[in-house]
Amino acid sequence: MQTTITLNNEIKIPQVGLGVFRATDSEAQTAVTWALETGYRHIDTAKIYGNEAGVGRAIADSRIPREEIFITTKLWTEDIRQKHVKAAFEKSLTALHTNYINLYLIHWPAAGFADAWQVMEELYQQGKIRAIGVSNFHTHHLEELAKVQTIKPAVNQIESHPYFSNQKLIEDCQTAGIPIEVWSPLGGKAAMPLVDPVIVALAEKYQRTPAQIIIRWHMQRGVIVLPKSVHRERIISNFNVFDFQLTPEDMQSINALNRNQRVGSDPDHFDF
Repeated sequence: MQTTITLNNEIKIPQVGLGVFRATDSEAQTAVTWALETGYRHIDTAKIYGNEAGVGRAIADSRIPREEIFITTKLWTEDIRQKHVKAAFEKSLTALHTNYINLYLIHWPAAGFADAWQVMEELYQQGKIRAIGVSNFHTHHLEELAKVQTIKPAVNQIESHPYFSNQKLIEDCQTAGIPIEVWSPLGGKAAMPLVDPVIVALAEKYQRTPAQIIIRWHMQRGVIVLPKSVHRERIISNFNVFDFQLTPEDMQSINALNRNQRVGSDPDHFDF
């Protein structure tokens, strides 16, 4: 049964969601359709992905009540710099065929993010967003935001996988009462952790796929996990993670795989 995490404004978010990064609009529509049929109720997209409309069509066509589906989308860097927060948000609403967003995130800490946050707080107060948060923020970005915020970020969505556990940032956020979501949870396009001997051995031990082992590891760390796939069998398999538990020793063996090896950009050094 799907587990949930309670955000710091008491909103519940399904702990496992479908990510649609790098999916075309039509691929995202199909993937979301399959995910909803499987039991997912949490979909994570972004304006820059170019597939919000596909996500919106799949949700509308599913006939599942809107209130049962948790939709996340994100404010892109150029809209932050150009101070186009409200216009960008309204475009996302239209593309997603909805009148509210469950979670709206600042996608990267682009120049002007503190001003953008204040506009997002207004949208939150108006009821157009159920929760607001950030993505790819280091601790020092959060500290800078804290100087102007009246609402604490509901989440920080960051890169994390067995080769880049990002554990210090996770602990900093959890201590500050900011839940964590993880993107690239399996280790990116090359997905090298999936063939790591430790992961493979655990998959054999538990009679699970390597991906299921890694997703379960994330879940037991207390974070929200966003595995991405456009393949039906993987979408189904990635959701079949609620009926087993890794031992503390096996958790530690995965923790020990950390190499501080990113697959994405460092939030202090990005050029988009």
